[in-house]
Amino acid sequence: MAWFICVVILLLCSKSELCTTGNASKLIEHTAAHFFEKMQSGKMYFIYFGKQVNPTIGLFIEQLEKSADVLEDYGISVAKVNCTNEHIAKYCTGEKLMKKVYLFRGGNVLKSFDTDTVFDVNAIVSHVLFTVLFDEVRYVHTIAELQSVERAAKGKADIVLGHVQVLGLPEHRALMETAFVYGVKYQFVLTTGGPVLTNMGVEDISSLTAGLWFLHCKGASQSQHSDSCPHTALRRALTTLHIYTFLQLMEAPLVSEASVEPSEVNMVHSHLQVPLLFLFSQPHTVALDRVTAQTLAWRLRGQVGLVLIHRESPDVKIPLEYNAAYRLPGEGSEVKYLILNNLEEVIDLFRDESTPEEEEDDDNWATLDVLDDEVAESVYRDRGQSLDMDAVTELTADTFHSAVAESDYTVVLFYVKWDAVSMAFMQSYIEVSESLEDADVSDVELAVLDCGEWTDVCSAQKIRSFPTVRLYRPQEPSQPYQGMLGTESLNRFIMLSRLVSPVLLSSPDEVTSFLEGDMYQRHAAIAPVTVLGLFSSTADAGVPVFKEAAKALRGETMVGLFADRQAEIWAVEYSVTLPAILVSRGPTGQTEAHSLNLSMPDQLVTHIQRALLDTFPELTVENLPLYLEVKKQLLLLFVGEEESGRKGNKRVLDDMRSLLNTGLLNPYLPCWIHLGRTPAGKAVLEAYLGFLPLLPALVVSQLATGGEVFHYPTGRPLMVQPILQWLQRVEDGEEPPAGVIVDEKWMPSMPFYDFLSVMDQEVPGYASQRSAKTKTNRIERAEGEKEKSSSGGGERQARTGAHNPQGSPTTKPPQTSHHHSEL
Repeated sequence: MAWFICVVILLLCSKSELCTTGNASKLIEHTAAHFFEKMQSGKMYFIYFGKQVNPTIGLFIEQLEKSADVLEDYGISVAKVNCTNEHIAKYCTGEKLMKKVYLFRGGNVLKSFDTDTVFDVNAIVSHVLFTVLFDEVRYVHTIAELQSVERAAKGKADIVLGHVQVLGLPEHRALMETAFVYGVKYQFVLTTGGPVLTNMGVEDISSLTAGLWFLHCKGASQSQHSDSCPHTALRRALTTLHIYTFLQLMEAPLVSEASVEPSEVNMVHSHLQVPLLFLFSQPHTVALDRVTAQTLAWRLRGQVGLVLIHRESPDVKIPLEYNAAYRLPGEGSEVKYLILNNLEEVIDLFRDESTPEEEEDDDNWATLDVLDDEVAESVYRDRGQSLDMDAVTELTADTFHSAVAESDYTVVLFYVKWDAVSMAFMQSYIEVSESLEDADVSDVELAVLDCGEWTDVCSAQKIRSFPTVRLYRPQEPSQPYQGMLGTESLNRFIMLSRLVSPVLLSSPDEVTSFLEGDMYQRHAAIAPVTVLGLFSSTADAGVPVFKEAAKALRGETMVGLFADRQAEIWAVEYSVTLPAILVSRGPTGQTEAHSLNLSMPDQLVTHIQRALLDTFPELTVENLPLYLEVKKQLLLLFVGEEESGRKGNKRVLDDMRSLLNTGLLNPYLPCWIHLGRTPAGKAVLEAYLGFLPLLPALVVSQLATGGEVFHYPTGRPLMVQPILQWLQRVEDGEEPPAGVIVDEKWMPSMPFYDFLSVMDQEVPGYASQRSAKTKTNRIERAEGEKEKSSSGGGERQARTGAHNPQGSPTTKPPQTSHHHSEL
């Protein structure tokens, strides 16, 4: 028992920092000479060869450093080589970002790994030990392969069969660490699912992410070739401690016998926090009682220790009416006596008393580990909650046309029930309907239409992606909603769409009232920026074009029109030529003037949308895609959220605004993020640099031209001249990048979600026209990009035109989807 505790302590120490004697890193940095010297030693080394460090590689090196402490306990040294300073042929390649790690034994490479595969400590330790134990741990796919291992082990050794759905997870690590310690004593076998699980009695193999079975083959006869070894399942989570406890229980006697009171029985089960079951035996029934005890012990093995108490002993003074008792784990736990009539009562008793703790953890969300994205996961979690559909009108093919014709404004959500984004957005859509009702907005009707049922309506309306929201007005073409799939954004769109556009203004006083927000005070908060078209006369040929553009901008901003000789005076005042627009940013903001080129309404819409953009915007999740469409380098300032930092933030922001007046920032888009109002900014900053620097922090992001990120030196004052000098060094190539954002393709979060690849495997070339140009190593990249895909999925689906479960083209090609990796 003492040996077992020492082993557990050793391996638990390898998983934490509590047992270390200092903070010194065990990660070695080799020179070329040192590397070749170590290759002659015969020891095992796990070595990363690298050059530039982007945030992803930086995080990997942190995990590599942590794994060095763990792998040292197994006689494996972890090191890195800086290929910028050292050159080692074959391993230091010409790639800008090197993503290979090698496991050496002596001078031989046992295996190489992509950094995407060994992405954290668990993945590193599990994959390395799995490679080291390649000859000791058998990997089986079929029942026949498992039976072959069983036949070889009968009469010689017991088998520990482990199942993990995906390699590199904590369960895989726990199994490999156990195999390293117990590999001489047991035959370890690993499987990743399939018919082997069915053979072990698993009914729903898709729901089991990890499992362990002990196959009792050592006591089986070699003559029973066709019979499988009896097995016992671990009924707890696959952790190191649970596995070692389970193996210790498998070594304990099946049934123990005693001639003392149950309270005086001391067995290994008590130390392992396992309940004890006591059966009381009479001298004349002892043979039958032993058979009963063994039958029960097999069914409860690994969960309960069984003891047969002999009543004939004078030390046993148990009332004759009781035939059984049990004692739960825990110091001072009392013995409870009972009368049992059959074996099933005993089984049920311990099913109730020893419910695994894992079942209490949110239903053990095993299925969520392999869902396609975060949106699907959220829908799965909320699947038991019913939506209040009374707040919206459910349309059919019979009611659709009459509904959109009767109301002044009808907003329709086209959806399908099997689409996760549709169902996730449905709750927000219902909240918008309820908020409009609370605001006493009676001229807007919110409705939904299920395209899974009414395909003819959706086909006639040219609905090609889900969810799609459209606003209908009688006798007018429908207006698509292209904003964020959220309550606030949709509510803003509906309220602004109810306004006349453009608002026809007839006097300078009305113009002033419109620009300062007094004319529409109720809407000033949701549309602080207004646009006014200036023309010298209503007979101007550009007025009809402007009116068409204003109609297209309904729901985005408030647009006014002033056609009068007074406009010529304002044009001179603002140094523009008519026709022109004035963009007002509210009573406290500035008013900007832009001349117009009135060729086509859609071109004018684009021109106005660009003019609406702030020259030094605060980036948020909602407005980010609009500013990324500008396709300039981001000069991005991150400011803190602390109360004490408000004055400092204001000074820095004022200095940044003064930079705009120099006229030297044309290649850049100056912008800023407030980490208090936009918490996602912290993750952005850490992704850029690999760490969180002191705030305020200024960076240049060159995503469109190589993905390099430059960090303004911490501690240097954020003033105009030092910033301009730093930007000049960046442009001249004299400033080293602080990180690199690799422009990688989005891949399926799991290999089995790569449906196009599966289709091509079944019928070569069938889906090739829609799949990526390069399919080589698709599965390996998909595994490595699981985290990126799930986090990026929510951003990609943030705009209505970016989610298309049917695979058909969207009504309008999304202009910003490829930019979302920036944040």
